[in-house]
Amino acid sequence: MVTRTMKIRRCILWIVFFYLGSFIANITYAANGYVTEFPDIVRKITPSVVGIATYSPLRNPRVIMRGTGFVVYDGLHIITNAHVLPRDRDLKHNDRITILIGRGRNPDRRTAEVIRVDKEHDLALLKVEGDKIPKFTLGSGRLAPEGTDIAVTGYPIGAVLGLFPVTHKGIISAVTPIVIPQPTARYLDPKIIRQSRYDIYQLDLTAYPGNSGSPMYNAQTGIVEGILNSVSVKGVKENALSHPSGISFAIPVVYLHKLLRDAGLK
Repeated sequence: MVTRTMKIRRCILWIVFFYLGSFIANITYAANGYVTEFPDIVRKITPSVVGIATYSPLRNPRVIMRGTGFVVYDGLHIITNAHVLPRDRDLKHNDRITILIGRGRNPDRRTAEVIRVDKEHDLALLKVEGDKIPKFTLGSGRLAPEGTDIAVTGYPIGAVLGLFPVTHKGIISAVTPIVIPQPTARYLDPKIIRQSRYDIYQLDLTAYPGNSGSPMYNAQTGIVEGILNSVSVKGVKENALSHPSGISFAIPVVYLHKLLRDAGLK
């Protein structure tokens, strides 16, 4: 016969086992490199976000900020948008592509070499020398589902007041083709016709030109799911809108993996 005391003991045991299991699961989750609190995620990934700039000792200002990038692979390679890089460098003033590391008014500078450019997906791979920088973990390459909580960290206003990374949080609103089929030929222009079709992320998140090249990462794990594109993609997608919106877009991580493979790094 089960007494009231035995029932109470069983309930207590179930409660103990439940919380013990949750505790062990959280330890395992953290041990695998995942952090559950969003402020911890931001603190963890911020050192892997860098500024992309050009530098010339003969120019004033010496540093001109162009966008954002983030560290991958071995801690010495950086991915950004291809459009962030200067089309024609000022060789007269010994203009060099530079990455800015750290934060504040006097960030560290390193000269960067362009390793690979993927114009179709607006991606560029850079390499720097020196000590390794903390790197991001890239996602598997599968498209993240709509509704996924994401965040981006970058430099929306450049480095006017110093290098201070800014984080915005949102969700993946849709997975959509970069080119929307047009109802009639009059809606087409040469830019749309030239653009190849592939899926991109539409985000419920406002970004600015300085955010171009920012990592778009899962807000619960810090794993990169894509790269923010605030110029090229917006120009194509919003061509169909009479009043361009404040929504943002990102290139899926699968094309980042391809960029690394094409450079012989995977």
